[in-house]
Amino acid sequence: MDEYRTKAGTKASAVAISANIILTLLNIVVGIMSGSYALVSEGGHTLSDVITSIIAYAGFKIGQKPADKEHPIGHGRAEAISGLVIVVFLALVAYEIITGALDKVIHPELITVPNLYAALMAVFGIFVNFIISEYIIRVGREIKSPAIVADGKHQKTDIFSSIAVLIGVAVSNIGYPILDPIVGFIIGLLIIRTAYEIAKENIDNIMGKIPSQDLINKIKNIANSTPYAQNAHNIKVDYFGSYATVYLHIEVDGSMTLDESHKIVHTVENNILKEIPEVKSVMVHACPIGLEYNHDQKIDK
Repeated sequence: MDEYRTKAGTKASAVAISANIILTLLNIVVGIMSGSYALVSEGGHTLSDVITSIIAYAGFKIGQKPADKEHPIGHGRAEAISGLVIVVFLALVAYEIITGALDKVIHPELITVPNLYAALMAVFGIFVNFIISEYIIRVGREIKSPAIVADGKHQKTDIFSSIAVLIGVAVSNIGYPILDPIVGFIIGLLIIRTAYEIAKENIDNIMGKIPSQDLINKIKNIANSTPYAQNAHNIKVDYFGSYATVYLHIEVDGSMTLDESHKIVHTVENNILKEIPEVKSVMVHACPIGLEYNHDQKIDK
């Protein structure tokens, strides 16, 4: 699984970087030739895609490193951290695009009416970005990589910005050239929105937000289906990028020996590790059946 994950993540990053280098060059060159500020802005956006894909891949590779003395649970959170680095870079790109667009709105004499080549480039951009973003997000979710998914979502904003460029070119050519820098401004806002979504997702990951109820239910069902174990409770899951650690309590017969309950505990742990590949570490605590006591700890309050 780890070998497949490494190969899939590397391939997705290579595809993203290669495609965005081509799109960056085409957007900027065609934008300058056709007189479209919006298309040049989109070139800046796709240039950011190249850099963020490199950042995402760096986070992915660091997250793959095994545990060591300084990082006993591994380096998985490097992927979420790289997602936040992407957010910072997106914010800078958005600032440059928005300020450039506002300058042209304030000084309309700087505006030129984009020609047909800008429209053709926008259509090409829509097609390429749709294929690439869908591929990257699918691979990222399959290998459970926050960094790769963040990169794919960043890529997906280019679909909407290319549509905006296309609309801007069409309207500019029927007598409203002011729309071209306005479209550039909208692209900047789209980048800010994407940055917010990526930031929220990765911050939730780092802060240990409660995962989906489906995962909790799956852990509970696996534990309860283990012979002599029942009533799995106090389940806690902590994500480290692409993998997770699990802590839970189960109930066993109080008359069992320590050796017997110890074997059941390890059977539950092994079953969870086997059935849920994203879980890399499990700690199970055994409680006597029917014994009531307060499970709350200060960290839960």
